[in-house]
Amino acid sequence: MRRPRVRLRRPRGTAEVAWACVVAVAVLVLAVRVVVHTATVLMDAWPVVLVIAVLAGALAALNTARSIAAGRRAAERLAVLRMTPAELDSMDDRAFEEALGSLLIRDGWQARRVGGRGDQAADVIGEHAHLGRLVVQAKHTAVGGRVGVRVMYEVNGTAGPVHRARHAVVVTNGAFTRDAMDWGERHGVHWVDRERLRRWAEDGAALHELLRLTARPNRFGRAA
Repeated sequence: MRRPRVRLRRPRGTAEVAWACVVAVAVLVLAVRVVVHTATVLMDAWPVVLVIAVLAGALAALNTARSIAAGRRAAERLAVLRMTPAELDSMDDRAFEEALGSLLIRDGWQARRVGGRGDQAADVIGEHAHLGRLVVQAKHTAVGGRVGVRVMYEVNGTAGPVHRARHAVVVTNGAFTRDAMDWGERHGVHWVDRERLRRWAEDGAALHELLRLTARPNRFGRAA
């Protein structure tokens, strides 16, 4: 059932107008008294309010300083990040992917791990202001393991169409078959074997310099 709308009507007659004025004055007086009372309380308690404000400001400044210092320390640690092949060999698949993401961040990329079920041949995605997007497929193997050409097919099929990446890279702590390396060279899928990984992770060479990545448009059709 629809409720009837309540409408206020204007006072009629001298008596109603007078009562309306009295009510308005009473409300105004009450509002003024509330404001005056609040101001009086604040004036009486201003030392306490001031102390609280100072303490709150100091706490906020301290938290900000701590956050800045922690960020600076993390950046400094990351800037000198080095990992040996033996350390990378000892990792599981997830830790290996996270390590590659950290190395990209060290090199100036914004990187995030995306590996897992349904990753569509992308374990780490990196973004660079000048070089665009990069997809990394990580293949952590037993020492002496070899990555075949099938992995190159998979990365080639998803890097551009699915992930909209300009660069595709397959990284392993092992080796690649000759067919995989040749196919990657022909189709623009970069490969990082154990020796290149050592130069990247342990020697500190930037990945984009190691692979000579450029910002020019490539086979995925995306310009810088």
